Amino acid sequence: MAVSIMVPNQLIPDLAASYAAADRWVADNLLPYLPRTRVKYLLVGNEVLSDGSIAASTWTRIVPAMENLHRSLRARRVNRVKLGTTLAMDALVTGAFPRPPSAAAFRPDIAESVLRPLLRFLEGTNSYYFVDAYTYFVWAGSNGTVPLDYALLQPAARARYVDPGTGLTYTNLLDEMLDAVGAAMSKLGHGGVRIAVAETGWPNGGDYDQVGANVRNAAVYNRNLAARMARNPGTPARPGARMPVFVFSLYNENLKPGPGTERHWGLYYANGTAVYPVDLTGRRPLWAYPPLPAAGNDTPYKGPIWCVLAGHAGRKLNETAVGDALTYACGQGNGTCDAIQPGGECFQPNTGAAHASYAFNSYWQQFRKTGATCYFNNLAEQTIKDPSHGSCKFSSS
Repeated sequence: MAVSIMVPNQLIPDLAASYAAADRWVADNLLPYLPRTRVKYLLVGNEVLSDGSIAASTWTRIVPAMENLHRSLRARRVNRVKLGTTLAMDALVTGAFPRPPSAAAFRPDIAESVLRPLLRFLEGTNSYYFVDAYTYFVWAGSNGTVPLDYALLQPAARARYVDPGTGLTYTNLLDEMLDAVGAAMSKLGHGGVRIAVAETGWPNGGDYDQVGANVRNAAVYNRNLAARMARNPGTPARPGARMPVFVFSLYNENLKPGPGTERHWGLYYANGTAVYPVDLTGRRPLWAYPPLPAAGNDTPYKGPIWCVLAGHAGRKLNETAVGDALTYACGQGNGTCDAIQPGGECFQPNTGAAHASYAFNSYWQQFRKTGATCYFNNLAEQTIKDPSHGSCKFSSS
C-alpha cells in the first residue's frame, strides 16, 4: 500500500532556512521506514495558504523547504518520492465554486509570490498539484442552486453545466472544481502540471443544522467516486488524465473539535466497524451493494435547536472537565450564566450537569453565528428536545 507523509506546517520555515535541517528531517522521519514502507508522496504542509496568520512566516517558504527536501532526497538516492503540498479550493479567487471553471484564477495575494514558483517546482520534478476538493461544502452552501445528485457524482444526474468559455459539458461538480484548478494553473503558464486529489469525501453524520450529512449520501459519493475514477479518469478539460485520489477519511475522528461533520467523514467508526461497505477499487457494481438507510436531512432543519451536556458525558461525569467548560462558557458574552447564579431562575437543580447544559446553550446561542460550535471538548451535543423546565427557559436557535 502506497502512503504519503507530511511535514507539519510549523516546521516549514526551519526547513526552508536550512538544508541541514531538511536533511535531518529526512533522516529522522523517512529513511528509517524505507523500503519496508512504500512512501510515495512527501507533502510539505497542509492547506498552508488557507491560514492567514502564518502568511508572513510561512507562505513564501513552502517552495524553499520543498527544494531543500528534494535536494536531500536526491543526495540520499531516494528517487521515487514525489514532493508536493496540499491546497484547499480557497487558493482560487472565488473559492470552492468558481463558475465557469475556465475563468478560475489564483488569488492575487499568492499567485505570483507562491503559486508560480510552486508550479515551476512541481513541473520540474514531474510531481502533482495536490488539491482538497469537497463537493459537500459547495452543495451545502449553495442554497439549493447545486442539485444534490450533481454533487454526489450520480451517473444518472440530470443536471448539466456547459462552460461558456470552453463549450465543455460537466456532469458532476467534482469535475468542475478540478478543471477550475487546471484553468488557474494555465493562467500562470503551467497548465501541464498534473493534479492529485489529496482529500475528498462526504460526511456520514453531523449536527442538526448541517444539511445532507448522512450515511446514505456518504456511501453514494464514495462509491460513485471509486467507480468513476476506475472507469473514466480525467475531466472534461483533461480527458483520460489519471490522478491519485485520497478519500477523507479512514476513521470517524470522534474527538475532533468543531461542527459535527468534522467527526463524521470516516469509512469506519472509531471502534473499527464499517460505516457502510465500499469497494475503493471501483469494481463492485453499484447495484450489488445492500440497501442504505434513508437520508433524513437532505433539506435544512428549520426547527429550534439547543446545545446541552452530551449524554455520554452525563453518564460518566468528569466534574473537573465539566467545571472547566462551565467556567469558560460563563466567562464569555454578556450575562451568559446569570440565570444559574444563586436565586436565578435556572439555579435549581443545583448540579454541575444542569448548570453545564444551561451555560453551554447560552454561550452557543450567543456566538454560533460567529463560528462557535456545540462541542466543548466533546462534552456537549445538539438536541431538538427543549431542555427548559419550570421557570427556567433555554433560548433556542
